[in-house]
Amino acid sequence: MNSSPRRIAHLDMDAFYASVELLRYPELRGRAVVIGGGRNSAPQVLEDGSKRFAKLRDYAGRGVVTTSTYEARALGVFSAMGMMKAAALAPDAILLPTDFDSYRHYSRLFKAAVRTFTERVEDRGIDEIYIDLTDVPGEAADVGRRIKQAVHEATGLTCSICVAPNKLLAKIGSELDKPDGLTILTPADIPLRVWPLPVRKVNGIGPKAAEKLSALGLATVGDLAAADAGLLQDNFGRSYSAWLMQVAQGHDERPVVVESEPKSISRETTFERDLHPRHDRPALSSAFTGLCVRVAEDLARKGYVGRTIGIKLRYDDFRTVTRDLTLDDPTADATEIRRAATECLRRVELNRKLRLLGVRISTLTSASEQASKPRLPVQADLPFASDE
Repeated sequence: MNSSPRRIAHLDMDAFYASVELLRYPELRGRAVVIGGGRNSAPQVLEDGSKRFAKLRDYAGRGVVTTSTYEARALGVFSAMGMMKAAALAPDAILLPTDFDSYRHYSRLFKAAVRTFTERVEDRGIDEIYIDLTDVPGEAADVGRRIKQAVHEATGLTCSICVAPNKLLAKIGSELDKPDGLTILTPADIPLRVWPLPVRKVNGIGPKAAEKLSALGLATVGDLAAADAGLLQDNFGRSYSAWLMQVAQGHDERPVVVESEPKSISRETTFERDLHPRHDRPALSSAFTGLCVRVAEDLARKGYVGRTIGIKLRYDDFRTVTRDLTLDDPTADATEIRRAATECLRRVELNRKLRLLGVRISTLTSASEQASKPRLPVQADLPFASDE
């Protein structure tokens, strides 16, 4: 067992989706750019070879911002914000469609670059990872610089890294010096760099808990660190209050989880406009089939098969329903997934317009080497025309 003090890094790509788009459109560097438009927001190539970019002011719909450049963030535009609200704040911002295939490509590149230093990497999503650097030789700052350089050479993109004694501090620290930041946090740095931060900056303190803490006069991490244990327990219960006191002091014993089995794989889409099950059946059928195909492709790429297929619908009144069906045998086949998902669809009311449609597969197991490649469904036998 290694007795060396832990060195845990959190690496977060800077404005990842937007930065990937700027590789494709370098003429947009330094400008306010918002990612999240549909296909109709793709740039138009003019006769002289120049490009005409869509403006946020021309957007109409109920989509949300996927991400934005730092210039757009300076105008108040952030991810998950409604696009119409963003247009009011930054009408002259450039609007680009999302391209998740490209983002996944660059995600694989930066993670492969990091794994040349160590295999002790915990994947936390498309643009962030934890890295256990405990056994990597060299000073923390030097290792961090070398990782940042390797990521940049592999992708052309910048990232921000914090090296700290644990995951909690590493996660907090990677946000402190963005973009292109390199931060080293030690326990001695906690009073100066962590305690002044809003409690919401601690991963695990959500909006409701932050609001409740604020009502108690506990707005910063330092306030929380100095709070009375009895006050916290009375308001948050024994378990959560104990956790709050631990994280406020910068304590976190969680290991870097190198291998994590996914519990489910899902795909969903929010429509630009609400679609009616009968009047918009072709569009819904196409979207539904596409979701099944992408779930099957995800399974094949990750090497899994699954037995429980489910659907998710969100109606125009924001009511959400789910249904699922468990098969006798696991599958990664798009046709089988669509057939089971269709059976789930037959068990919900299809008498209102739909905002969102999703397909999910769970009860996952590793696929055998003989697993067949997913086949694309050739017909859409879906109950979207039901008059029930």
